Amino acid sequence: MKMEFHGGKELEAALQELKLSTRKSIARRVLKRAGAIFAERANALAPKGRGSPNLSGSYGVTTRLNKRQAAQARREGRDDVFMYAGTNDPAGQQQEFGNSRHVAQPHARPAFDETARPMFDLIQDEMAVEVEKSVARARRKAARAAK
Repeated sequence: MKMEFHGGKELEAALQELKLSTRKSIARRVLKRAGAIFAERANALAPKGRGSPNLSGSYGVTTRLNKRQAAQARREGRDDVFMYAGTNDPAGQQQEFGNSRHVAQPHARPAFDETARPMFDLIQDEMAVEVEKSVARARRKAARAAK
């Protein structure tokens, strides 16, 4: 999949005008909305039945991982924002990839393939809007403080 992103330098310059906490909360809000597109589609495609009765409603978006996932994830810097979209059901991996007693029933990968473009478009569009709003708000606040 090939995607292009335009306006990155301008967006980065605008983000630098904001406090770290504001930058991170903007990113979290936008990433959560984008991840929800994937989670909704994955829940719709997840197999339903005896083998995984809870899988079809278990996909969600969060900033937290369970203990096992957190041990595997490596955090970078304090400026980074992480948002995770996936299932909290351990049967999800077995359903997706299969095992010796169970044939694979892929649902997460097809969901990602269907929603990748809309997710990235939403991130690009909404980041620009959110940053513009926040920069304008910060400038108004600075102007009031200067008076």
